[in-house]
Amino acid sequence: MRVVYVSTLDGGAPVTHLQLLAPRVAAEDVEVEVICASEAVAEGFRALDVRAQAAPVGHKLDLRGGAALWRRLGEADVVHTQDRRAGLFGRLAGRLHGARVVHTLHGMPEEIAARVGRPEAPDPPGVSRARLAWLEHGYLPLEAGLTRLGHVVAPSQAMVDFMLGHGFPASRLHVIPLGIHAGPAADPRENGGLVAGVASNLEYWKGVDVLIAAAAAMRQPVRLEIFGSGSLADELERQARDAQVDAHFHGFVPDARSRLRELDVLVQPSRADNFPLAVLEAMAAGIAVVATRVGGVPELVVDGQTGLIVDPEDATALADALDSLAADPARRRELGRRARARVLDEFTPERMAVRTVALYRDLCASST
Repeated sequence: MRVVYVSTLDGGAPVTHLQLLAPRVAAEDVEVEVICASEAVAEGFRALDVRAQAAPVGHKLDLRGGAALWRRLGEADVVHTQDRRAGLFGRLAGRLHGARVVHTLHGMPEEIAARVGRPEAPDPPGVSRARLAWLEHGYLPLEAGLTRLGHVVAPSQAMVDFMLGHGFPASRLHVIPLGIHAGPAADPRENGGLVAGVASNLEYWKGVDVLIAAAAAMRQPVRLEIFGSGSLADELERQARDAQVDAHFHGFVPDARSRLRELDVLVQPSRADNFPLAVLEAMAAGIAVVATRVGGVPELVVDGQTGLIVDPEDATALADALDSLAADPARRRELGRRARARVLDEFTPERMAVRTVALYRDLCASST
C-alpha cells in the first residue's frame, strides 16, 4: 500500500502531527511519501527516513500549485491531506488519480471553535455577523461537500459530533486521537508555592484573562508562568499588574514543552479548544492539569482522575480547583501520575499510527 501525505504549511501543529505519524505508518509496512510546502520542511521529513518532496501551494486559488501537486501523487493508494488548503487541492487530485482520500480536520475556525462540544457558547467579541454567516452557511457546507470525496479523520468525538450537526455524512467520519512521544516524567517540585502555567496563543478564545482573574481570587499563593504571544499580550500583562498577580510573560518559547516540566500544574482555561497539545504534553510529563470543559478536552482529562475540569468563563471554579491542588501536593502528584499512565496507554504515536493504518486498509478493501 502506498500512502501520500499532503501538507501545505511551513509549520504548526499539523506539521508536527505529521512528523510523528508518517514514520510510524511507514513502520507498519506501508510505503510513505510526503508532499509538503518547502524544501526545508521536506528535509525535516527526510531526516526521519521519510521520502518527501516540495510542491508549494501558495493560496486557495493557486491553480498552478494545485496542478503541480496533482502530478506528484503518482500511483498512490491513499492520499491523506493535513490542512485546509491541502484538503481542497489534495482531495480533488487524489480522486482524479483514483486513490482513496482521507483528510484530517484538526480544528474549526476560531470564530466558531467554541461551539465544538459546547453548542450554547456565545460568539466571540469583535466578529462580524457576516463572517459568522459565511462560516455557518458557506465554509461548513463546503467542508461537508468535500468530505463526500473521501473520509475525514478528527482527533475528538466532540469534533465529529459537531460535524454531524452540520450536515457531514456520518459514514465518512472517523475519530483517531492524536499521539505524543512521552519522554521521561518530570521531577516533581517539593517546595514553594504553587507554580501554574499556560502555553497558548494570547487570544480571546484561550481564556488567559480568566486564569489571571482566578489567580487573583485564590487563597493560596501562586505564581503564573505564561508561554505564548498574541494580540492580547499587553492587555493581559496590564490585567496581571492591576490585580497584583505574580505573573511572568515569556512570549513565544520555541521549546515550550521543556518549560512545562517546571510547573506544578498546567492550566488550560480555554473558551474553545479541540484536542490541545499542551494538555497532552503536560499529561505525558506527569504534570497535573486543570482545564475547561470545552471541545475534546474531557476526552483527554478525566475529571478527578487524571486532572480537574471546570466550566469555561468560571474564574471562581478555576480558583477553587487551583487552591485544592496548592493545598494537596500528594493529590497533585497522583493526578500527574495517572495522567502520564493514560497517555502511555491511549495517546502514543504508535497507537495513532496503528489506528490510522487500520483505516487505510479498510478503505482500500472497500468499494466506497
